[in-house]
Amino acid sequence: MLHSVVSCCICSLISEAFQWFSVEQGGISDWIVLEIASISSLRFHGIISREQADEILAGVEGAYILRESQRQPGCYTLALRFGNQTLNYRLFYDGKHFVGEKRFESIHDLVTDGLITLYIETKASEYISKMTTNPIYEHIGYATLLREKVSRRLSRTKNESRKASVTSEENTPVEKITSLVRRAALTQNDNHFNYEKAHNFKVHTFRGPHWCEYCANFMWGLIAQGVRCSDCGLNVHKQCSKYVPNDCQPDLKRIKRVYCCDLTTLVKAHNTQRPMVVDSCIREIEARGLKSEGLYRVSGFTEHIEDVKMAFDRDGDKADISASIYPDINIIAGALKLYFRDLPIPVITYDTYSKFIEAAKISNPDERLEAIHEVLMLLPAAHYETLRYLMIHLKKVTLHEKENFMNAENLGIVFGPTLMRPPEDSTLATLNDMRYQKLIVQILIENEDVLF
Repeated sequence: MLHSVVSCCICSLISEAFQWFSVEQGGISDWIVLEIASISSLRFHGIISREQADEILAGVEGAYILRESQRQPGCYTLALRFGNQTLNYRLFYDGKHFVGEKRFESIHDLVTDGLITLYIETKASEYISKMTTNPIYEHIGYATLLREKVSRRLSRTKNESRKASVTSEENTPVEKITSLVRRAALTQNDNHFNYEKAHNFKVHTFRGPHWCEYCANFMWGLIAQGVRCSDCGLNVHKQCSKYVPNDCQPDLKRIKRVYCCDLTTLVKAHNTQRPMVVDSCIREIEARGLKSEGLYRVSGFTEHIEDVKMAFDRDGDKADISASIYPDINIIAGALKLYFRDLPIPVITYDTYSKFIEAAKISNPDERLEAIHEVLMLLPAAHYETLRYLMIHLKKVTLHEKENFMNAENLGIVFGPTLMRPPEDSTLATLNDMRYQKLIVQILIENEDVLF
């Protein structure tokens, strides 16, 4: 693995490596200037002990060598001198070198980054521990931009779209409203919604100096200095990401497609209540296909379904799926089913899957219905609303059973595996749960006016 590796010595540790964090009354400003000292080459030291490595590195701060482990031949160790002691790290290689999460093109880059981290953690451990206690997040930066965006909308809380209770003008509780009244209220507020969404943070390498948008402190290191939300672009320290609220507002410029995109991400990016592909397809099907024999059971041509998919990915809600372009309604129905199958997190989420299956196994119909209703309340708001809208549509399909031959049970067979998948990729688990998947969707269709 490392047969051609030549180890190096950093002759001088990162020269009092930093003009340290200057802390001023009333504010914090971070200025870090990195100076890497000259490098000189040494040879790979072969199989030597920790003690021998310590002797070689003694007295030279920042020096390092590579050695093969005596205890585990074939395994390699990075011995690094820091703080007047020799630190030993198990060294790995998978195309890049690493001892932890970060991968490096060269051993030298790995050591340089490691020395920066060790220096900062040693000299500023107390400072780092306090970085998240007084965040600037709520006052400037991303949160301010977010508030400006949200202020241009009439927001609706998650509870308003999911719970069957309201409060009077005097803020006194009112009895649970009926599903029909609730549905009417939801219809009136179709354009007033605000779904909660967690940020989609991924490790990121920043080019040039960067500061955390949560704590306003410098993001140190050579690579992978922090994390960036791939949906909205928020940049923060990895440790700060744990404290950022679930207020991600995806940027349309970062959303490359409609299919295979997280459901909540898509609706927030487009500022819609449900995925536009769901609305468009259902609208088209209800306009000209409710009486089509075998609706959702009969497959359309695969290549035409793929054409519809590409049209939505390319044109969004401007995609033309009219009868003049796709006269076969089964193509539109197939495109809708494909959208649900392609979701990275199903409409009935992985987190709630087992709870739905357990609810389906309850023998008493009333208890089973109550259990399903309770699990529905656990769905993310956008998933709940999409499922509600779909069930209302499928109920309409069953009203034309004499023409289309599709009752709730048949639709359950079609949509069960489409709307819910087990968290683990197990063919056996899927086969064992198929009858319960079918039953869940069947119950949701038959009781949509009660459950939603």
